[in-house]
Amino acid sequence: MASKIHILQPDLANKIAAGEVVNRPASVVKELAENSLDANATRITVIVKDAGKALIQVSDNGDGMSEEDAALAFARHATSKISSVDDLEHIRTLGFRGEALASVAAVSHVELRTRTANEDVATCLKLEASEIKERSKYPMEKGTSVLVKNLFYNTPARRNFLKSRQTELKNITDTVTRMAIAHPEVEFLYVSDDEIFLDLKAKPIEQRLVDVLGEKHFSSLVKLHETTDYMTIDGFIGKPDFARKNRVDQFVYLNRRFIQSRMINHAVFHGYEHILEKGAYPFFILNLILDPQRVDVNVHPSKLEVKFENESNIYRMILSVVRKTLAVNNLVPSVTFRSEEGGTETDERLRFRPTAQENWPTTKIDRGRLAGHGVTELDRRDFVGGIEKGAFERLFDTATMSPPDSQSQVGAQAPNNVLEHTSVPEQTMPDGTMGNRAIWQIHNKYIFSQVRSGVMIVDQHAAHERILYERVLANFKNSMPTSQQLLFPQTIELSANDYLLLKDLMPHMERLGFDMRLFGKNTVIIDGIPGDVRIGNERKILEDLLDEYRNNEHATTTDVRDNLAKSFACRAAIKSGDRLTPTEMLSLIDTLFLTETPYVCPHGRPTMVKVSTDELDRRFGRTG
Repeated sequence: MASKIHILQPDLANKIAAGEVVNRPASVVKELAENSLDANATRITVIVKDAGKALIQVSDNGDGMSEEDAALAFARHATSKISSVDDLEHIRTLGFRGEALASVAAVSHVELRTRTANEDVATCLKLEASEIKERSKYPMEKGTSVLVKNLFYNTPARRNFLKSRQTELKNITDTVTRMAIAHPEVEFLYVSDDEIFLDLKAKPIEQRLVDVLGEKHFSSLVKLHETTDYMTIDGFIGKPDFARKNRVDQFVYLNRRFIQSRMINHAVFHGYEHILEKGAYPFFILNLILDPQRVDVNVHPSKLEVKFENESNIYRMILSVVRKTLAVNNLVPSVTFRSEEGGTETDERLRFRPTAQENWPTTKIDRGRLAGHGVTELDRRDFVGGIEKGAFERLFDTATMSPPDSQSQVGAQAPNNVLEHTSVPEQTMPDGTMGNRAIWQIHNKYIFSQVRSGVMIVDQHAAHERILYERVLANFKNSMPTSQQLLFPQTIELSANDYLLLKDLMPHMERLGFDMRLFGKNTVIIDGIPGDVRIGNERKILEDLLDEYRNNEHATTTDVRDNLAKSFACRAAIKSGDRLTPTEMLSLIDTLFLTETPYVCPHGRPTMVKVSTDELDRRFGRTG
């Protein structure tokens, strides 16, 4: 009987093994740049074309290799970093497994040029599918240059599963940025499709962060440092008010090797406990300097995962250092009190202009859809009072903040964050109903009002989000964005990733109402902003919009415009905690019912709920 088990052919085994090390263009950049750093390079150049699918070139001025070493470097498990089992416990280099070049060569066309200081010319090797096809000499300075072309040309399934150009380029940018932060003493030049994204000179870490993140970003960081017999922690953490809506700005290094550790991330987040807004994540850069014998970096070929000898000690120390740094720098939440006469900043964001509403079709209410949300047509008409054009202007003139009776007066004296009561005097509405309505804002979060069949409660953020979402979609459809020009254009410096994303979204951002110019070196100039954005919030709304867009990228929708509309609506809408005037509450409700789907926000949360009188009777045990 013939044996069923056989040894795989070398080329097939190499392709399978390559999948563990090289799964996307960013993996190639990482492995080649790590080799450059291990070769004592002080200058590294990364050039990519078509997000690395067509070309990846990593060049350095490091030690270089002899002709013999160059040929041997592409053999599997060939390395100069370790030579015995004991060496695994003392690893201080970034590479050590001897698999990177072999894996890259197995799935691409590779050209290697390398020269040591003792040689007059460089060795040039050309490989296809791990096989050396050509040897020659080449004039160049000391160092190494590796060109990788046609990545995954012989593994089409892997190539087909690559993400979009934007996503792959983002991952390459992340890789280069992480290394640039960890090695400020090394010059980095990063070029994509002939455009320079990063051009970093060797500088102290503080100046390197200014160059990578921008001056404004760096000014929101505080230095962190602690040394013990067990470990040294060095780095920076962001002030609580600089938290972002995703985890993109979180960097953890172990002996200057970038790693991923949920344990460390949780320790830092725990250190910020109770001083971050819900859904916000802190910025931090941490470099743990630890004896290599107390950690295992040989967990996975990607070398991103590590195993610590004592995770509980690491966790407690990081938590303690973060809390200590926050306390020393007085980074604790402040409490301010506002007088009853204090104004509100919300009105600038509630721009319910008649010109914008005139572009919307009159909504035909689907009674079945209303009933599905516990709302009847009668409830809707009662809630908005059957108001037609011009009626709200009359209400605005008569709305008062002074309650008409003593009971309401007591309620009005309650703290602002508990209950605000407003009574709208009796009016005869166009449909013959009486408009004697009371309206409240509860906890500066919900709008509360009586309807014939019970009580209606509106979530002010979700309601405004629905309004802005449909307005943005109308702008996209009609190509009629509303924009307000700034008296003084704002120059904003973004991170490399934010700049890349904004560059791809520029045509859609213009349709959204942004008037912007890309100025190079991760800088953008804003000349105008959408009409729904409050002037003075240009930088924050832009960064929040990009954060929210990333958060929505993995949702079911793949439409760029729909994602952008949802992101803008979420970030530009009034927030929980914003105090509204009676006029704003009434205008918000009126405009909400002009939308096509007033009962849910763009993310599917309800904008309103109704509690019927029957339900209230049942809760209070009333029988009649």
